[in-house]
Amino acid sequence: MGRFLQQFFLHYAALSCFGMVHGFMDETLEKAIKSEGYCSRILRAQGGTRKEGYNEFSLRVEGDPEIYKPGNTYRVTLSAASPAYFRGFTLIALKEGKDGEREEDHAGSFQIIDEEDTQFMSNCPVAVTESTPRRRTRIQVFWTAPAIGTGCVILKASIVQKKIIYFQDEGSLTKRMCEPDTSYEGGNEKTIPDCCACGTAKYRLTFYGNWSEKSHPKDYPRRANHWSAIIGGSHSKEYVLWEYGGYASEGVKQVAEFGSPVKMEEEIRQKGDEVLTVIKAKAQWPAWQPLNVRAAPSAEFSVDRTRHLMSFSTMLGPSPDWNVGLSAEDLCTKECGWVQKVIQDLIPWDAGTDSGVSYESPNKPTIPQDKIRPLTSLDHPQSPFYDPEGGPIIPVARVVIERIARKGEQCNIVPDNVDDIVADLVTEEKEEDDTPETCIYSNWSPWSACSSATCDKGKRMRQRMLKAQLDLSVSCPDTQDFEPCMGPGCSDDEPSSCIVTEWGEWEECSSTCGVGMKKRHRMIKMTPADGSMCKTDTTEVEKCMMPECHTIPCVLSPWSDWSDCSVTCGKGTRTRQRMLKSPAELGDCNEELKQVEKCMLPECPIHCELTEWSNWSECNKSCGKGHMIRTRMITLEPQFGGALCPETVQRKKCRLRKCQKSSGIEKKRLKEAREKRRSERTNEEADGEQYPVCKMKPWTAWTECTKYCGGGIQERFMTVKKRFKSSQFTSCKDKKEIRACNVHPC
Repeated sequence: MGRFLQQFFLHYAALSCFGMVHGFMDETLEKAIKSEGYCSRILRAQGGTRKEGYNEFSLRVEGDPEIYKPGNTYRVTLSAASPAYFRGFTLIALKEGKDGEREEDHAGSFQIIDEEDTQFMSNCPVAVTESTPRRRTRIQVFWTAPAIGTGCVILKASIVQKKIIYFQDEGSLTKRMCEPDTSYEGGNEKTIPDCCACGTAKYRLTFYGNWSEKSHPKDYPRRANHWSAIIGGSHSKEYVLWEYGGYASEGVKQVAEFGSPVKMEEEIRQKGDEVLTVIKAKAQWPAWQPLNVRAAPSAEFSVDRTRHLMSFSTMLGPSPDWNVGLSAEDLCTKECGWVQKVIQDLIPWDAGTDSGVSYESPNKPTIPQDKIRPLTSLDHPQSPFYDPEGGPIIPVARVVIERIARKGEQCNIVPDNVDDIVADLVTEEKEEDDTPETCIYSNWSPWSACSSATCDKGKRMRQRMLKAQLDLSVSCPDTQDFEPCMGPGCSDDEPSSCIVTEWGEWEECSSTCGVGMKKRHRMIKMTPADGSMCKTDTTEVEKCMMPECHTIPCVLSPWSDWSDCSVTCGKGTRTRQRMLKSPAELGDCNEELKQVEKCMLPECPIHCELTEWSNWSECNKSCGKGHMIRTRMITLEPQFGGALCPETVQRKKCRLRKCQKSSGIEKKRLKEAREKRRSERTNEEADGEQYPVCKMKPWTAWTECTKYCGGGIQERFMTVKKRFKSSQFTSCKDKKEIRACNVHPC
């Protein structure tokens, strides 16, 4: 049996140790022996234990594209729905109609994200399998699409769970993608199926920002960290807000670089009937706070048969051009119904408009513009998401899209589960109202606090606004509603179990127009006598109604050109402005009229800096003409075109007594004089031993030259070791010698 079969059975022998492989049929063995080709189809049992409901496992390519772009990289996820799990798997990519027996049958290439979870098969290096057999619910790899001319590609997965083998040819474990049709220009590369659902569905998008210093500690920006305002829409397949592998529009660029949703909202609204709902939610400053302190931002939107896709984007700030979001998420099911719930973890994406590599990199436009792509942990060593081992990026956010209502006649043939039906019934009951059709109201506000501050019965109120009355002959119901309530901190069973202070004053509304939020607080005065915790709320949050916001309150002039940089060198800022042209009667305009951004000019020159001159040295001659030197040190070398360093060594002439010229007799006399002086010094030394004045330490070694070239100095020292009193000798000093060094030119 060939090398492949040996490795194949070793691989599945390991899985069988965990009780996952029930057994291979004789037919499988025969096929394995006959197909010792390239990877030999990554054999899986054609028989074995099979289980209904295998849709609990799914293979998904991020963005769910039907069309792949040659050379683009996609994130591929193999997952199990709770409570299911799997222990073993294999993932391959084949050209459509090929069986994998030859190398050219395989399409594209996989890239390992987490080596603890995944590895390439030793006997088939183009296929991915598990690193170790263990329980898991999800794995992820990158797949790079093949070159043009490959045709359609089939991604296939096999799952081993307990004693059941799920096959790669079954629907939920197979993903088919084709290359774009180049026979005509301007065609939409992403094929999205038509929606067959009836009526409309209403959804709530909730955004949970998980980006914090605890989850992403590397270079986390402690100041100014935030999520920009969420902007998006529900739209038809004819309109693309942004897409993976595409180019960012000007609106997407402004969201990704500046966190400004204005241009993108303008682009969305210009699409008219292609868009059903504009999705908007407020920015979050700071980026993360506990949910009991700040509720997660949310927005509601609707979809119908023609506009069944939703897309949104929000900026991770500060950052060069990093954002997260969903693109063309299809909420229509193949069974002609509406998706009940979507939960998606999000990693940052690069909009391709700025080349910065860290959170606070200076602006550096990408020219030419790059495609939108996912950040990876191997992008750049300075990236906050960098991992030299190439592990997956920890998600920075999670988005939950949940259906909250359906309207109109529904035509899906597959019944929903019980919870799904109950959720819609509750919504329909809430929407039942005796309000005449001629009266158009806003939604009810939340209930106010109870009017009683003690444990007496009181009442609370909610209100709504009458927006329009189509028939003046019909009386519209009240805009206020009341119901009885108990005072704060009270319960019917133990009214005095927890004593609290009265509520404080309401804080200002978070919005200047439309619906906002406001808070008020109170303190616990006394906890229950049994030592249990007080279950009474100490913070109350409710909506506040402000004057209606105008749909388009601002008419603005175009932005001016950017001003010159505020500095002539180094880092500075520049500004641009625009004017408010709309009359004040339309309401306050909250749009920014001035923008400031960083600018970077060439570095400022740094001039040479030196120490003060040293004292002049002693003359280098004992008679006649000589010279003295003095030096100074360079403390800062010049940079970026700064002034060069001036001289560091100066010389000046010194003249002592004139040296006498000697004849032969004179030379003899001088020699005798020198011998006499030497004899006298010997006698003095003898006297010094008898009458010592001081003892000196030996000369130290010469110090290092102060310069490598151009002339420096060296010094050496002799210090007094011991000093004695004597009437004949009064001088005993430390000595220092200086000499020039490295005088050769630089």
